[in-house]
Amino acid sequence: MRADAQRNAEKLRTAAAELFRERGLQVPLKEIARRAGVSHGTLYNLFGSREALIDEVVAELVADRLDKVAEEALTSDDAWDGFTYYIEKMCELQVTDPVIRDVVTGSYPDAERLMAVCESTDAASTRIIRRAQKAGTLRPDFTKEDLLFVFGTNGLLARAFTDAASEGWRRGIAFTLDGLRTEAAHPLPAAPLTPPQLHAVMRNLTGAP
Repeated sequence: MRADAQRNAEKLRTAAAELFRERGLQVPLKEIARRAGVSHGTLYNLFGSREALIDEVVAELVADRLDKVAEEALTSDDAWDGFTYYIEKMCELQVTDPVIRDVVTGSYPDAERLMAVCESTDAASTRIIRRAQKAGTLRPDFTKEDLLFVFGTNGLLARAFTDAASEGWRRGIAFTLDGLRTEAAHPLPAAPLTPPQLHAVMRNLTGAP
């Protein structure tokens, strides 16, 4: 890559990281190019697609943060405390970090590095759930697919919270967690979503192709 192309690519990475953090992964590419001081065509010539640009900057932005949340949940002395910490912290990140909000919903399946981060997060979620169920504190019929209803709903609400209601999400999550305790369990009216059903719902939820 020529020196001028390398400089432009670095400007685009920096601008993309800034705008993704400010507004999430759906920010128009033209705005990224404008902030970087290059043409829209230059962005496409260097990266080819939104997914390629996301892969260049997003994995580095979020992987360590998501891994840290999972690690703290799994090392908690109490499995239920670890589970609730994980749910609450992930929901907080959805509200405070637009990038995390979009990553958690898995909106860009063609971004390979991003999907690797999502797969790692999914595996960690499974371990956290099973640990709490083994301890007898989390209802046994809760699955990782059921996290869709927690994170998906919270992610949608996160887009609407204003400064005046910035803590409102915590009330909803507290109700949800109380309903997930073993002693609160009642027979459920439907089976859990299968992975294909989950993917279809997430595509509809996020508007991803």
